[in-house]
Amino acid sequence: MMPQFPQPTFYIFKCEQSSPPGMPKPSCVNGETQELFGHMAQGLMQRGIMGAVQPIRTSCLGRCQMGPVMLVEPGHFMYVGLTKEKIDKILDEHIIGGNPVNEFLIPEQFWGEPIKLKQ
Repeated sequence: MMPQFPQPTFYIFKCEQSSPPGMPKPSCVNGETQELFGHMAQGLMQRGIMGAVQPIRTSCLGRCQMGPVMLVEPGHFMYVGLTKEKIDKILDEHIIGGNPVNEFLIPEQFWGEPIKLKQ
């Protein structure tokens, strides 16, 4: 029988859309956004929470004009306008402390209720 592997408590999806020039979706991958992912991963390791939190590089999350962005699950928490300092505060207050950092969350008019599935 296979051993049971525990699942992460959080998933953090960090947008790094890469598009060829002229495509409808802009490319948001540049040195800065990749540096932010590295900073986040390093922060998880320094805090000893890399196993409990799974960082994932993802393609477009659909909020390009507010980037850099990342999505924290569970809970659909979309953080926008990221900097290294904001990421540190999100890790300490939301991930470790359990309190989402409201001032960095996407404004409600850009992040409405989830779309209902048609049954």
